[in-house]
Parts: sequence; C-alpha cells; structure tokens
Amino acid sequence: MPPAPPRYEELAAPLTLLGDLRGARCGSTTVIAVDGPSGSGKTDVVAALAPRLDARVLSMEDLYRGWQGLDASTPVLVGQVLGCLAEDRTATFRRWDWAASAPGEPVPVEPGGVLILDGVGSGAALARPYLSALLWLDAPEDVRRRRAMQRDGATYEPWWDVWAEQEREHFAREHTREAADLVVATA
Repeated sequence: MPPAPPRYEELAAPLTLLGDLRGARCGSTTVIAVDGPSGSGKTDVVAALAPRLDARVLSMEDLYRGWQGLDASTPVLVGQVLGCLAEDRTATFRRWDWAASAPGEPVPVEPGGVLILDGVGSGAALARPYLSALLWLDAPEDVRRRRAMQRDGATYEPWWDVWAEQEREHFAREHTREAADLVVATA
C-alpha cells in the first residue's frame, strides 16, 4: 500500500522555512507558487496553507485568457502583478470573465506579507525570480481527471483535452516540476 499523502497543512512548515531562508524576492512580498497539472489538488492545498501562512491567494484562473490562454497568463502575472509588487506598488490586473470571454473587473493586489499563487503556470520560468518557494503537486491522470470533473463537471469536460495539451507543452518547456522546491504526490 502506498504511503498516505501528507496532510496539506503540514506543508506550511517547510514552505515557511524556505520563505524565511530566501526572504521576500518580490519587494516586501513573499510569493509562494503552487503549480501542477489540473486536478492535482492545488486549490485544496492552498486552502489548507493560506490560513497557516496568513497568506492572501491569487488564483491563476483569474489570469488565464480563456480555455486556450494558459501561456498568455504568465506575461499578465509577471507584467501586471509580480513586477509591481517587486517595486512595492499596488498591482492591478483585470480578472478574466469566463462567461463573457473577456477581461472583467480590475483587481488590486497590495504589496507585503505572503501571497500564494494557485494554479497551472504560477511556477513558470518568467515568474521564478519573484518566488520564495515553488511547490509542485501531482497525481495520476485518472485521479486528476476525476477530481476536475467532480469540481467543474460539464463546464470543464469539453475542454479537458485542450487544456491538458497546453499543460503538457507548458510543463515540457518550463520544466516546472524540476525547478520545484517541494514535490508532493496528492494521491
């Protein structure tokens, strides 16, 4: 029988240590990225970690430019959020409105404290200079797909293959797993 995955909140201690050792790399903001393929448990892990780290959360889903917009999210993340925070300025980006398939309302992100980036692409090479820690999550594809369908059901079903192909290309190019400080199997 494989070992049980760690309790997600237990990841707070090593991430805090990494953040303390490296210090804030994004102005006065300590940024932790939680990356991995869809359905790997990123949002659950972030929900357990955020209160332990007294952290704010920025979901990459707010930055994606639609179902084919994975790669377009990294320049938005770095140019409109991390670059401003690195200068200790309030960042502002336009949250993606999935229903309208267009940029939506502006969202301010204040500098300082701990900010967790939740989602695919948060650990991209362009973002890494700003990160104090990078956590990679993974699970077998059948487990990930089941989780994703339970979470998003009919909305995600027709887009699973399109998104999965973008993820494969993105992770092959970015080598995110190899760059991670911690790698955790969630199943």
